[in-house]
Amino acid sequence: MTPKLIFLVFLIYTSLLFFITWLTARKATNRAFYKGNNASPWFVVSYGMIGASLSGVTFMSVPGWVGDTQFSYFLVVAGYLFGYAVIATVLLPLYYRLNLTSIYSYLESRFGFWSYKTGAFYFLLSRVIGASFRMFLVVNVLQVFVFDAWHIPFGLTVLIFIVLILLYTFKGGIKTIIWTDTVQTTFMLLAVVVSVYIISKTMDLSIAGLFRKAMDQGLTKIFNNNWSDRRFFLKQFFSGMFITIVMTGLDQEMMQKNLSCRNLKDAQKNMFTFSGILVFVNFIFLFLGAILFLFANFRGIALPARSDDLFPMIAINHLGPVAGLVFIIGLISAAYPSADGALTSLTTSFSIDFLGLQKREKLSEKKKEKIRYMVHVSFALILLGVIILFREINDRAVIDKLFTVAGYTYGPLLGLYSFGLFTHKQVMDKFVPLIALLSPIICYILSNYSVLIFGGYKFGFELLILNGIITFAGLLLVSRKSY
Repeated sequence: MTPKLIFLVFLIYTSLLFFITWLTARKATNRAFYKGNNASPWFVVSYGMIGASLSGVTFMSVPGWVGDTQFSYFLVVAGYLFGYAVIATVLLPLYYRLNLTSIYSYLESRFGFWSYKTGAFYFLLSRVIGASFRMFLVVNVLQVFVFDAWHIPFGLTVLIFIVLILLYTFKGGIKTIIWTDTVQTTFMLLAVVVSVYIISKTMDLSIAGLFRKAMDQGLTKIFNNNWSDRRFFLKQFFSGMFITIVMTGLDQEMMQKNLSCRNLKDAQKNMFTFSGILVFVNFIFLFLGAILFLFANFRGIALPARSDDLFPMIAINHLGPVAGLVFIIGLISAAYPSADGALTSLTTSFSIDFLGLQKREKLSEKKKEKIRYMVHVSFALILLGVIILFREINDRAVIDKLFTVAGYTYGPLLGLYSFGLFTHKQVMDKFVPLIALLSPIICYILSNYSVLIFGGYKFGFELLILNGIITFAGLLLVSRKSY
């Protein structure tokens, strides 16, 4: 495929997104930007959230990861189901009962000012890093296959994407994203299905035959029984459960979509439907990863240095023009949800949690809208800088790094919400920021020296759980009489 053809596909796809933006953002208000006027159909939200949850991380990192970890990631995915059940039955009823726009407002009513700001800060930090990781992954591929050929620097490539995302989320916000996510999900899944079909035909094996071959070569192994290993099966399962609770249930971006549903019942339908489909889709991505390695061996293709590059390399260079074209469309589809929802939720959280726009009754709606626009642009520039920085330091599979970082940044949120929901104690609010700062530092020290301290034990994604426990214990130390 030529760079010109790939760029043409990119322009056509982007034009489609802007057409959807035009349809959804007309006469959009601040309420539409934040909560979609509480009119989003639950089944549309559910389908679109699949693409938002997968993004470029699942699209490329999960297939490439199979070579090193086989299907062990599926236990993380199995844990997702239990995490989503907690979100649907515990967190969503709380958010709807309090009629929240920013979910971190709960922390203010439960604990106080500093707890509220601490929770919102950790979301901003987590989402900026997470969105940057995800977007870097897909933009970097387009850089290699398109923009490098035209001698366009990576920074300018990222700027182009950021500006486009800024433009189509600027007015409609969550109301627009609900619908653009459905398009993006469709093309991402189509790219996987087409790739599996073409590999099956090329190797003259049925789907069942490919799976048996993958099993014979040890690529489908799920359970790791070594308790000290980072991927011990119980670590994977419980990590998946808590990763879901914090990265979906305590995340403004994902909950903002749920809160745009008409009512709690619809939001719960969305969550249960979405979680079941997501497990199946993740299994397909793992299966794709296995057959990509089989195909590489079948054709004598040298594996890339970075596992994240396996899918793009084979799809574009070895599966023919149709697969290459569909992959590029899927890749572009993965690029947009990596940042559009993040940009909208970051704007929402900062505008409400730090600027207090909803409470500033003296400001006109037009003035509030102008401030929101400024915040939106500011976060776009922050994402731009972090993505460029990440390219300089990236050294392993993005999904691995993403979950590792989540263990540090989402841990304090897990501790705060757990303490608020499962105890009746009040805390000395002014000490909460210090506890939330010390907890990740302690986790980092324990993780680095765990082999020495715990007799060979290595922390994996369960570091998130430990972080939450340390935060919870710290809050207990500064707690006082029940409220």
